[in-house]
Formats: sequence, C-alpha cells, structure tokens
Amino acid sequence: MAATAQDSEQSPKGGLAYKWKVLISVIFGIFMVILDTTVVNVAFRTVQQDLGATINEAQWILSIYVLMLGISTPISGYMADRFGLKRTYVIGLSIFVLGSFLCGVAPSIEALVVARAIQGLGGGLSTPLGTAFIYGAFPPNERGKALGVFGIAMVLGPALGPILGGLLVDNDLWRWIFFINVPIGVLGVSLAIRWLKPTQPTGKPKLDVLGLITSTVGFGSVLYAATIAAEQGWESGSVTMWFIIGGISLVLFGLIELFVAKEPLLDLRLFKKPTFTMANLVGWVSVLALFGAEFLLPLYLQVLRGRTALETGFILLPLAIAAGFATPTAGRLYDKIGPRPLIVTGYAILILNTWQLSKLQADTSIGWIMFLLALRGLALGMTVQTTFVTALSDVELPKVPRGSALINATRQVIQSIGVAVLATILASTTSVATKEFQEDSQARAAENAQAGVATAAFGLCETPGVDPAKNLPAGMEQAPAAVQDQVRSSIQLACAEQVAGFEKTYHFTFYVAIIALVLGLFLPGWPLKWVGRGGTAGAAAAASH
Repeated sequence: MAATAQDSEQSPKGGLAYKWKVLISVIFGIFMVILDTTVVNVAFRTVQQDLGATINEAQWILSIYVLMLGISTPISGYMADRFGLKRTYVIGLSIFVLGSFLCGVAPSIEALVVARAIQGLGGGLSTPLGTAFIYGAFPPNERGKALGVFGIAMVLGPALGPILGGLLVDNDLWRWIFFINVPIGVLGVSLAIRWLKPTQPTGKPKLDVLGLITSTVGFGSVLYAATIAAEQGWESGSVTMWFIIGGISLVLFGLIELFVAKEPLLDLRLFKKPTFTMANLVGWVSVLALFGAEFLLPLYLQVLRGRTALETGFILLPLAIAAGFATPTAGRLYDKIGPRPLIVTGYAILILNTWQLSKLQADTSIGWIMFLLALRGLALGMTVQTTFVTALSDVELPKVPRGSALINATRQVIQSIGVAVLATILASTTSVATKEFQEDSQARAAENAQAGVATAAFGLCETPGVDPAKNLPAGMEQAPAAVQDQVRSSIQLACAEQVAGFEKTYHFTFYVAIIALVLGLFLPGWPLKWVGRGGTAGAAAAASH
C-alpha cells in the first residue's frame, strides 16, 4: 500500500534519497491546501462586495470548503486502497488545482461556491494521503523528524494566509488568492508524478455505501451546524436541527462501521489500540486549546485594537516562526524520547501562556502580545504534530492511510465545534445594546462600501493614530455633540464587554489545556523506555512485508 521504509534508503548514487523526494513533493502539494484555510477569510468582505452577494450567500464561500473537506476526507483511505495511494493523491491535488483556477475566474457568487466545493473535495482527498506517503517513506526511527519538518508547512500555511491575503486584497487582487495556488499546485502534482513511487491497490475493496451516506450526512451536518452556530446561536432551531441530524447520522455511521460493513470506510476499530486512542484524545483537546484560541486573537486585534488584516497577520507571525522552529525539533526529540515529555512540556507552556492571554486589556502592549504568541508557537510545535505521529505509531503500516483519514476527519469536526463554542462564550458577555450598536456600525460600513466610499479602520478600544477622545466610527465626525457623546458611551461599554468576553473565553481554553496535560501523562515515552514503531505496530508491519 505505502512505500516501505526500506524503499526510502534506495537512491541513485549521489542523488537525493527517495524519502526526501517524498517529503519535498508532499510539502509543495499540501502547503497550498493548508494555506487556503485562512487566506480566503481576509478577502471575504471584498469578494462579497465585488460579486454583489449578501452576507448569507457569501458565507457559503467559507462553509462549503469546510464541508467538502469533512465529507471527502473519510473516503480518502478507501480510494487509496482501491486505486492506489499515488494515483489517489495526485488526483486529489489535481482536483484542488482545478478548483483554485475556477475560483479565480468565477463570474458570480454561485460559481465561486461551486469552485470552492471542488477545492474542498481535492483537499480532503490529498491531505491525509500526503501524511501516509511520508510515514511510509521514512524508517521508524525518523518518522517523528519527517512529520516534524512537514509540520512547518502545517503551521506556516495558516499564519501566512492573512498576510498574503491582506497584501492581495489591499492591491485589489483578490482573485490572485486563488490563482497563486495554480503554479504551486502544478509543481506539487509534477513532483508527485515524477518522484513518488506507484503503489499497487490492496485488492478491490468494496465501497461501504451505507458508511459513505451516513458519514457524508453526519460530518457534513455537524460541520454546517458548527459553522452557523457562531452567528445564529446554539438555541437557533436551524442549528439544533442540523446537530441532531448530524449526531444521529454519526451514531448510525459508527454502528455500520463496527457491526455491518465488511470493509468499513473508516476503521473505527483502531480505537481499540490504547496509544492511538489516547493520542487522538490529546489531539482533539489540543485542537480546542490551540487552534480554537487562535480564532480569538485576530478578532481582538481587529475589532478592539483597530488593526488591519495585514497588520494582524504580521502581529501573529511570531507564532508561526516559533512553531516552525519547534516542530522539527520536537520531531527529532520524539524519535529519541517519545511523546510524553514533549506533550507535558508543551502543555505546561500553554497553560501559563493561556492564563496570560486571559489578562489582555484594551491597552496591552502589542510587543507583549507578540512575545506571548511566540511562546504559544513553541507549545503548538511541541504538541500538534506529536499527537498525530503518536497516534499513527500504533497503526500497522498498510492501515496508515485509513488511520490518517480518521484522525483528520475527527479533528476537523472538533475544531469547527470548538470555534463555535468559543464564539458563543465570547458573545455571552455582550449586552443587547452593544449588539445593536455593532450591527448598526456594520450596516453603515456595508452601505459605504456599496457606495464606493472607503471606510477607515476603527477599533472599539483604540484606533492607531487616532486621539482616544475622537475615536468614533466613520461618518460620526459631523454628528451633533450629543449624538457623539452617546456613541462614545456605547463604544466604551462595547470595549469593556468585549475585553471581559476574551478573558472568559481564554479561561475556558486554560482549563482545556490542563485536561490535555493530564491526558498527555498517559502517553508513552521518557522516563519509561521508548520503542516507537519498534513495538507492536512495528512488528506487525515488519511481518507483513
């Protein structure tokens, strides 16, 4: 199924070893998929206005991509078993490149939504299989290092997205957010075709039709419910309905996979393996504690501190730089000492860091925030990829594509629900008056945009370069003094409530980080002997060759 570790050592004299060819080609291929998780968010308002779409219509640009990722990821393992790992991976990347091109030339919001769905389909097929290729190409004692290097792309993509998106949007080039994927993707596909070794299908597994239907409805409904919950509220009838549909479908999916399907779409029996299960639990919690919280800081910087999307991207950059340094370092240490010390140390840093972030005020130094982000990047680099490779370390090599698909699919659901929960906690401190004030401000900004009037950046607590006494939304400078005073009172109340909301939300992630640290103590590694894949999974894999 996957290339063996022995293959990784074979290379022409003086040439690049096969394992490094795999790593390079997968990084080029998957980087653009990861980049698209954040780069489009920055251009959301611009795309909406340029294509003349309503907020609800434009929201599908973001929602459909997440939905298709969640729907197509579970079937990637089956596709690899049925048609071969290399063929499925190349097809997935090619679909993503095609979707990116169609996004760039989309003449309408409807066409863009369809193109984004194609993007998500390709990304969901290729991402877990790229990881499987890396895992199969490297020998057991180097897999942590390999996935650590790959992890650099995993953390740099989301961090560079807002910067790249901001630069392109500021220069009226939002379509190049999608076009930029085309040359990178073509290079990734070309390298994959040239460098990756063909893999033979493992027979002709039958498609688990019932599993496919229930997983599509289940993952799709839960992801959609989580996407709209932040805006409509958890008490919304629509949110409740989609969560119920999704929950019932996922329960049926689990029963079908365990008791009905002869060849399950996702191998849920992998959860019988203690290390796989514990590593996944820690990974799910890490998604809430780490990635969910990263959703908060851009809101804090833009809504409260008046920073532009581009400025926000640069402020967040220390997180990516620190994570980019820590991830490969953690990978090398993983191969020697195992996951436990890395997870425990990373979450100890995260617990302290999250408590400090919960103390953010309206005037906290941007320099201090960047320092805290660098610390958070160290914690991210020590934990996220570590839990991923630890889970796969308990999976027999032929089952790695299915295991990778299972990990990716469940993490996507947890991350989407986590962001919705954090958004709800943040909104819980906002009064009705503040919500009305914010809605009026947003409506006024939208009217200005449609009229072609540029709206200056505005922060509830401060706007850089603006006297605090004159910090008013656009269009209020000429209002009567009494109206201005009333608006200032609304702004002060909104600022205070939002600061309290961020404190409450970070407190939630603080307790989640404590749970992750405790769970991490149950993972293997130092001070006990660490054997990695040389243990049960490694022996089983070796026996199969």
